[in-house]
Amino acid sequence: MNHLPTLISDLAVILLAAGIITILFKAIKQPVVLGYILAGLIAGPHLNLFHVTDIENIRIWAEIGVVFLLFSLGLDFSFKKLIHVGGTAFITAITVVVGMMTLGYLTGKLLGWSHLNCLFLGGMIAMSSTTIIAKSFDDMGLRNQLFAGLVIGVLVVEDIVAVILMVLLPTISLGKDVPAVDMIFSVLRLVAFVAIWFLSGIFIIPTLLKKTKRWLNDETMLVVSLALCLGMVLFATKIGLSAALGAFVMGSLLAETLEAERIEHLVRPVKNFFGAIFFVSVGMMISPIELIHYWLPILLISVVVIVGQISFGTLGMILSGQPLKVAIQSGFSLPQVGEFAFIIASLGLSLGVTRPDLYPIIVAVSVITIFFTPFFIRAAEPVSKKLNRILPAKWLKAINRLSSSPQLVNSENKFQHLFKDLMRIVGIYTFICVVIIFVGMRYLNPLLHHIIGQKLLADIVMAFVVILLMTPFLRSILVRKNRSIRQMIDDGYINRGPLIAIMIARIVICMALTMYVIGTLFNLSYMLIFTIAAMVIAITFLSKWLKKSSISIENRFLNNLSARQQYTESKKPLRKEFVHNLLARDIHLADFEVTVNYPYAGQTLREMHIRQRFGVNIVSILRGDHRINIPDGNERIFPGDRIVVVGTDRQLMRLSYAIEEVNSQENNLEAKDVVLEHLLLDENSKLIGKTIATAALREKYRCLVIGIEHQHSSKMNPDITEEFRVNDVIWIVGEKQKIMQLVNDHA
Repeated sequence: MNHLPTLISDLAVILLAAGIITILFKAIKQPVVLGYILAGLIAGPHLNLFHVTDIENIRIWAEIGVVFLLFSLGLDFSFKKLIHVGGTAFITAITVVVGMMTLGYLTGKLLGWSHLNCLFLGGMIAMSSTTIIAKSFDDMGLRNQLFAGLVIGVLVVEDIVAVILMVLLPTISLGKDVPAVDMIFSVLRLVAFVAIWFLSGIFIIPTLLKKTKRWLNDETMLVVSLALCLGMVLFATKIGLSAALGAFVMGSLLAETLEAERIEHLVRPVKNFFGAIFFVSVGMMISPIELIHYWLPILLISVVVIVGQISFGTLGMILSGQPLKVAIQSGFSLPQVGEFAFIIASLGLSLGVTRPDLYPIIVAVSVITIFFTPFFIRAAEPVSKKLNRILPAKWLKAINRLSSSPQLVNSENKFQHLFKDLMRIVGIYTFICVVIIFVGMRYLNPLLHHIIGQKLLADIVMAFVVILLMTPFLRSILVRKNRSIRQMIDDGYINRGPLIAIMIARIVICMALTMYVIGTLFNLSYMLIFTIAAMVIAITFLSKWLKKSSISIENRFLNNLSARQQYTESKKPLRKEFVHNLLARDIHLADFEVTVNYPYAGQTLREMHIRQRFGVNIVSILRGDHRINIPDGNERIFPGDRIVVVGTDRQLMRLSYAIEEVNSQENNLEAKDVVLEHLLLDENSKLIGKTIATAALREKYRCLVIGIEHQHSSKMNPDITEEFRVNDVIWIVGEKQKIMQLVNDHA
């Protein structure tokens, strides 16, 4: 081969530079992302140390890298994860994003930048780095701590906000005065795109992978996964959305399948390769001379990122009901500029709406903030202790008052539970119907008019198709939970007004959706529209075929949606952590693996004195395919066992030095949960007057009392002679079913 293509020679140069630099960064325990950026700086045209002939080719590969980075983020995201991250993650993420975008905009104005540059700067510094934070938690052994899980939840929400910004910013950049209608349409188009592909994808893709599983070896699975990713990228760009959004959505869909881990494993080398090229290309755009010239904006924005992320992250956690220590630990984990900043910066450059120097400035800020991330995480706990000493007592009391108090196990309102389920059901299916109407009117209706030619016939076909697609979901709005409502009425529920109002509201929603479709397409009288809609709703309610179809669609959708979660939970050592505030306000459950070198392996729990040495309680032992819940002192610990313990962050950290962190192995475990709950003892409780020993909760219910809160005092790990009193709150660990049995027996 006499003439080597420039693409291959350029790739050789940048990959050699990247390989050497990242090995060095691994050796000094620094993030490899910084190594890639430095390699790009060395291999770039500004230093001219190596001969890279065609920068444009590298940029094309970098765009492919962005696609696979977003695809991998989608694989790690999943819509189910978004649902389960909880209110804390949402409140904190929104607080951080709004606060940082405002600070970024004001900082840009202070530097004399234009409106769009300020807006893009706000978007760049609003999101932290998922990769850097997750890696830091792993390296520092903090994965099991309470705040780490909350921070990961915040990052999940921030990733979604970043994807939305990638759609909105180009729309805003089209002109100085973007009509509100255009903005609303862009948002609706984004929502419709995600909703359509989420619904259809969950319904089709898991089933397709199940049916073809026997033919999907690793090679074929990789090809199919990348084909689905790039196919969605092509579709997204065809309808005017970004390629990155299409890749992210397809990754999220595949994340709901049983093959998600396998796909993620197969795609990881591809993502690492193209991701490395992307970050190297980022470094190639940095000019050292420009960095020196723009030292003031770099320094100012770095300070804004660090101070702003810590402040808004801590504030968001406090507002969401977390104690001061957890809030500070979370806030101190967030002060860095993440990968999305580079993508948003590239977007601004490609659109020609941002300053050329904004790109190297934000890269320099990212390097500075990423470098200091581990130091801030380590500083969080000392800062928390100092603030507890120096803050006025009134402030600490106000913060503690904001901390959420979990509901007691023995307090549950049947109507409230039913109402929440109905709101969720009606909201989801109404949204699906609205999306069907929106897509039909926006895209299907013009297509039918073009194909059929005759307006009336095209409108009739359009109405029939849209209403037919809506009917299974209209039926779910009408009839879901009706049996529960009738049961409450039959059981003598006193206030029947809300139940009747709910049933009427559901009928009104279905009528309104149907009337909108008919009224939009046909110029008819209101009475005739009402009559046709009523007939459609009556047929929907009475049709056995629709009933069967509705149940079949819903069952397949829910089975596909929950298949991975059910499979994963059946393999987990601890399916769900109930993290509540207890005394020190950071007590929670965690799991560890007993290593071969653990000096106390083979001893009984009584001989190990683990409670006396570490302050934690072992509440479950996982051995092979078996689970031993609330083990007694004669139970032995063997190498390879996984133990579930309850304790504070500090106690769990001490234990982690003696036992290696749990490995991600898949075992078949008995379907029993160990949870941490607390009970309020009223005057009618049969436990009043008994001691822990005489109540025999361990022997009768396999439950362990780990804390008692009296009216004026609290005790952790109480003595067995401790007596239960009226209005005591007792904290117990045990199987959920056993705890509920205890509640029923002693309520």
